[in-house]
Amino acid sequence: MEPTFITITLLECSAHYGLSEADVREFIDLGLLQEAETPDAIHGEADDLARLSRLHHDLGMSKEAIDIIVAMRRRLVALQDALAQQTARAAQLERFLRGSGPIIEADF
Repeated sequence: MEPTFITITLLECSAHYGLSEADVREFIDLGLLQEAETPDAIHGEADDLARLSRLHHDLGMSKEAIDIIVAMRRRLVALQDALAQQTARAAQLERFLRGSGPIIEADF
């Protein structure tokens, strides 16, 4: 599923996600959110904003802990993408090998 990117003002962010302007600015400073070209606005994935709000408000996590969790999640997503790519590549190679002759099963 493709991510949904939004540009939202700090005021709208506060009303919709419950993140104060100070919270949002700290998340920007930590690199968790991106400033938009529009003044006093941010640009990013809607899911990321909702996730930051839940981690901060619902779970009461510090911004530093959220920074670590977001970095770990980004790494996990990258690893999942790499695994999917390698799985597809292995399937492609298996199809190729099956079409070119018998495959000898090896016991390792």
